[in-house]
Amino acid sequence: MTFCGYLPYSGPPMVVEHEISLKFTSSPPHDSEVYDNIQTPRVPASGIPIEIVLTILETAYFDDRGGPDIDLLSKCTLVCKAWSLHAQKLLFRRVRLRSHSAFASFTHAVNRNSPRGRILGDAVVQMRAVLDYNQPGCLNQSSLAVAVANCPNLYELDLAQYGYVAAGKDVVGSPAQERMRRPAPSFDEHSLALLIAGPHITALNFSNWSENNQSLLQLLEVWPSLKSLSITGTSPVLSPGMTYPPFPCALEELRLNCQREPAKEFLDWLLHRSAEEKSLRVIDLERQPSPELLDFLVEKHGETLHSLAIPSFATHEHAHAAMRCRSLRELRTESSWSSPVICRQMPETIQHLAFGLDLDTLLNPIVDLVKTRDDLQAVTVNLWRDGHRHPQFAFLQMACAYRGVDLRLTRDVRRMRLLVRGDPVVPPTYPRIQTLESMQPAICPVFVA
Repeated sequence: MTFCGYLPYSGPPMVVEHEISLKFTSSPPHDSEVYDNIQTPRVPASGIPIEIVLTILETAYFDDRGGPDIDLLSKCTLVCKAWSLHAQKLLFRRVRLRSHSAFASFTHAVNRNSPRGRILGDAVVQMRAVLDYNQPGCLNQSSLAVAVANCPNLYELDLAQYGYVAAGKDVVGSPAQERMRRPAPSFDEHSLALLIAGPHITALNFSNWSENNQSLLQLLEVWPSLKSLSITGTSPVLSPGMTYPPFPCALEELRLNCQREPAKEFLDWLLHRSAEEKSLRVIDLERQPSPELLDFLVEKHGETLHSLAIPSFATHEHAHAAMRCRSLRELRTESSWSSPVICRQMPETIQHLAFGLDLDTLLNPIVDLVKTRDDLQAVTVNLWRDGHRHPQFAFLQMACAYRGVDLRLTRDVRRMRLLVRGDPVVPPTYPRIQTLESMQPAICPVFVA
């Protein structure tokens, strides 16, 4: 229905003539018109410059777990021929060998008789290897030595060794002590010779889950270039009655996670050169040390120590040992309870503090530390249980925001460890940040035109 239905009929409408002049003025085009007139940029026929591609790949290298994004890099190798080699070089920076078949594929790829093989072999800077004599087709010692020899720029070797148990006698889920009673062979002379002739490794992470406590001593003789050493599992032992030459390495970083505390005699032998040259900067003890062990390490190396990490500083003895380290830049613990005096006596050089937080944590000393330490860069907090509900948690957040301190929060202690542990290269500042540069401290850039 129209409006005409409500109006009285009055006959046809009259036509009135008017003189109308129309003037049109140009107006700026709408945004949509502007964008429609812009030509879409085209990729040049030669493709995206490889420098830009490499920058993008390096930026996307790490995944959420702190490791290389294997899936992304693998797909990038298939994009085109120009991308393939550069993506493969990123893939080969960190390699993992767990079986003989993996070794065979790896040695074929890094065959130094071909230019591509030499490029890929030169790209390897970190290697993870597993010697598990219980597995069929396992990686053996000679194969490991050959793989290492093909990587002249390798600086970190992460090696895990598992003992052998007779078929049918293995018990799934058996306690660690049972697993560590299994025998494992020592390194043979041929393998040691290949390792000695190979790259000068500066970082060794050795996890020994066997009763062979001499394997580590053999490896320590191979690389006098070591600066970082991590020992896990079976505690190494100096055989009584044998004379050992002084350990030549001046270590900068020591990490221990042994089932039993290493004997002081072994540590004294291991760190003799480090004490002479005052080179040790990082001590990371993943199991709670006895007060005697921590006192021994601090007495020898506390003067120049930059980073100290133990599970808990709750006791007076452990807190007092930390307070004697007057050059600390980083203090780390995973426990939610630490002696409050440790924060009050923290040196002015502190740059990073990491701790656990629950409802019972004393936060006042930590908040005061944030307010008074000008060099502090970051605070890493692992929230245990209801730690985020701590009544003073908001004060910590405000103090960090006001002072420009990076507050990093986690709810998983494994995630916390990824945040605070970088590559085995002592950094100039803390906290450690894992980057591609830290993965390759002693080699040239990876770009090859």
